[in-house]
Amino acid sequence: MRTVIIGGSHASLSLAAQLRHLSPKSEITIISADPETPYQRPPLSKGYMSGKVTFDQVVLRPEDWYEPNRIEMLKNTRAEAVDCCEKIVAVTDGRKIPYNKLVFATGARPRRLPATIGGHLPNVYVMRDHSDALALMEQMKEGQKLVVIGGGYIGLEAASEAVKKGVTVTVIEAADRILKRVACAETADDIRTLHKAHKVTILENAQIHEIHEMNGLADGVILADQTVIPADFIVTGIGVYPDIELASTAGLTCDNGVVVNERLETSDPAIYAIGDCAIFPYHGRMIRLESVQNANDMGIIVAHNILGEGRSYKPVPWFWSDQFELKLQIAGLNTGFDLVVTRKGMREGAKSHFYFRDGTFLAADCLNDGAAYMMARKILEGGEMLTPAQVADESFNLKSLAKP
Repeated sequence: MRTVIIGGSHASLSLAAQLRHLSPKSEITIISADPETPYQRPPLSKGYMSGKVTFDQVVLRPEDWYEPNRIEMLKNTRAEAVDCCEKIVAVTDGRKIPYNKLVFATGARPRRLPATIGGHLPNVYVMRDHSDALALMEQMKEGQKLVVIGGGYIGLEAASEAVKKGVTVTVIEAADRILKRVACAETADDIRTLHKAHKVTILENAQIHEIHEMNGLADGVILADQTVIPADFIVTGIGVYPDIELASTAGLTCDNGVVVNERLETSDPAIYAIGDCAIFPYHGRMIRLESVQNANDMGIIVAHNILGEGRSYKPVPWFWSDQFELKLQIAGLNTGFDLVVTRKGMREGAKSHFYFRDGTFLAADCLNDGAAYMMARKILEGGEMLTPAQVADESFNLKSLAKP
């Protein structure tokens, strides 16, 4: 049995490690377009950029892990075509790699501003991979001016790290508030207050007209009202899109991701998709999750399913963001919420915002409130009923609903 995994992602390493554990004799090949050994991406805009961790500390498995575990790691190699009938993957060096099971773990790519408004200029950056982090670290020097386009988590994390290095930062958000797609107004208010306390300028409901160019480089952003924001460099954090081109060309069903069922099988039963590129059923709808937890857990499920176990993927999502002195931990998925209840934490300054829909607990944003985060996760995982009244009652012990 030979399993071929396309993509050197967190999801692919989770799958490879679990499959090797479950099946010592399986043949495993990873095809990765990256030149580096697979690494964690979230810390790049957090601890790595701040200098708290080294690149070796974000590498998922050391270089000497692959050979003893008989995992063929093809770095700097791109899969060019998949023949689903013959079960062959063609790669850039001309080889044709056969498979019994194939897994797409191709991740997502950052959205970029169009070249027509200056998005192509060399000092307009995205924050997705190691090379992006290195380029930004070179730019983040005291006295420099940074404009961040997009008030989501990636953009705000970049703003936080830049300010720590003495950079003057302006965040431009087209929506009427930051974090519009991912968090409630209460969480956005707390994070906006945090950034303003660190002298970050946040412009909301601000439309970009174009990036101004001088001598082949961006030197500012011109807003629709003709306001000019000077910049030595620019970071765009305007979201990502799933990398599904190869899967689509291979004939797999795709729709804002490679479509999979609850067992993470694609429209071809010999092929799976995991991580950021996969769209899967969740509580009656199809979603994509861009998180380490999702990538890791999907990899584990598919390892079992490759061996015929038929497991279903039923996640309780979680995420996190580090900004200045704030650790934001998110349990659950808040989509469709109609009520937010705020609860003070046990530590000074800690608080959490709990999301509900029709009285059903969906998720919690926990701000420096690790205890509430752990309780929220356990309650969601255990399927217990948490009511808005219980959250509002500071005397109510969340532990009473959290299964050990």
